[in-house]
Formats: sequence, structure tokens, C-alpha cells
Amino acid sequence: MNSAASEPALIGIDWGTTSLRAFLIAADGTLLDKAASSEGILHVPDRDFEAVFDRCVGRWMEKRRLPVLASGMITSRNGWIETPYAQAPLSVDDLARALVGFTTNRGTEVHFVTGVATEHTSGPDVMRGEETQIIGASGLDMSDGDFVLPGTHSKWVRVSGGRIVNFATFMTGEIFAALLDHTILGTLAVKGPFLRKGFDLGVAAGVRDGASLLHDLFHARTLPLMGRIEGGMVADYVSGMLIGAEIAAAKARGDATSEITLIGRSDLADRYEVALHAAGIGTKRAPDDIVAGGHLRIARSAGLIA
Repeated sequence: MNSAASEPALIGIDWGTTSLRAFLIAADGTLLDKAASSEGILHVPDRDFEAVFDRCVGRWMEKRRLPVLASGMITSRNGWIETPYAQAPLSVDDLARALVGFTTNRGTEVHFVTGVATEHTSGPDVMRGEETQIIGASGLDMSDGDFVLPGTHSKWVRVSGGRIVNFATFMTGEIFAALLDHTILGTLAVKGPFLRKGFDLGVAAGVRDGASLLHDLFHARTLPLMGRIEGGMVADYVSGMLIGAEIAAAKARGDATSEITLIGRSDLADRYEVALHAAGIGTKRAPDDIVAGGHLRIARSAGLIA
């Protein structure tokens, strides 16, 4: 291995709503070190983002000053620095040109990756952080196709020629939490391990032709009442139905092709894989920590590293 290439060249930070991840990255893309914290933007005491930043990556700066790229909700209105949205379609070079610089009280310059916006007939759509993951994936022979990033607000992203050309957000995760915590459906839900049978039944209900989500959701109450499913299946049934309805909507939009690249290694991403296969859609998975690859590509395009 080239010793120069394996030296620290960049610090990348993926700073979201509930957590942050930081990466010490070599010029050849090797991850030399990692750090993580539960101090997402909504959990930073007194909004002292610089203190969290110093605790998380300060030790990496002790020997040499490194360029820093930060992406995610840290650039939102509730974050450290609010940045404008760049308009899709866009490439890694467009994101590099749109970087917003900021100097900390200690003199460290942080380059913030701006969010991305697109326009649908029904209204605008936005994302912050997912664009960096997509750019990371597009540097690994994943420069074309449809990507799904499961989460509280899951994203379906169309990529062509390494450019983010369009995307759509689905509030599936947030609706799931609201239904179980604040509606009558949650009263019959019994906490327990994941029950695949309940999830599969929900997916089938969500993707079926002629499905009507607002009507069909009530079956999460009537099925256990009539003894058709066990109470322990209710949460997984609702989860499956919502994800199934999301997939059906994406297919209607033309966003669900024959194969989807999933970005994420969580249990939720596993559920999406099961649901996509049930809908006849193949999947592949992007590597872990793909966001660090995005940080590296953007930094290189911006001339921050060789």
C-alpha cells in the first residue's frame, strides 16, 4: 500500500437529527478511524455544535490540520449552519461548487455539503445528507439506477450518469410511529420480536392492486379482534402495509425498476429488502459507511485534497 495514500487526508461528518458519525479518511478512501455520538442536532446541549465537533474529531486534528466536510441535517434550519438547497439534477461537481465554508472559533474550516431540492407536480421535495451517500455509491459502479434510503422519511432517488436527477420522500417511518403511539391501532399491538408472518401479510395488503391505505389500515384493528392475526403481529402488519403502500406508490411513479440499490444496514433496510422482493423487485446493498466515500469524492472535486 502506498504509505502517502494511507495517511489521513480528510475528516467526513455525517451529522443527522438523532446521531452523528465521523470518519478519518485516507486519500485512497481507506477509513482509518471512526467516531460516533448520539448528539444529533436535536440533542446538542445549548446548541453548542462546536463543542460536540471538538469532542468528536479534535484528536484527529492534533498532529495536522485536515479539511473537514460535514453533511446531513447539520445544515438545516435547526443545525449549525443553514445552507441553501442545490437544485437537482446535479453531480458531484455541482455539490462541490455549492459547498458552504465556515470557520470555527478555533480556526478550523468546515465545509458544509448543501442539501438538494427537486420539484414535483404536487410540490417541492428536499433532502439533506442522502445526496452525499448517493454520490459515494455512484463512485462504486453504482452510477445509474434507483436507490432507496429507508428511514423516518425514506428517499427514492433516481441516478443517471452519476447525477441525481430526481427523488421522492415518503414519510413512512414517521406515520408508522404516529399510528402506533397515537391511534387506536396501537392499543392492540403487543410488544415482542419481529414476526415475519405479520409483516408479509401487511406487505401483501399494501402492494395489492386496488389497495386503499386509509381504509385497509383499519384491518390492523379488525383482524386481531376477529382472531385472524395475533396481537403480537399488529405492529409488523402495519409496518408491512405502510412499506408495501410506499413501494406501490413508487411503482406508480415509475421509480421502482427491476432492481433497487438499498443504502443502509439497519433492521429497517432488511424489512425493505423483504418487501421489495415480495413485490417482485430485486435488490442489492451498498457498502457500509458509503457516506464517507461521498465526502471523499466531493472534497476531491472541490480541490480540498489531491
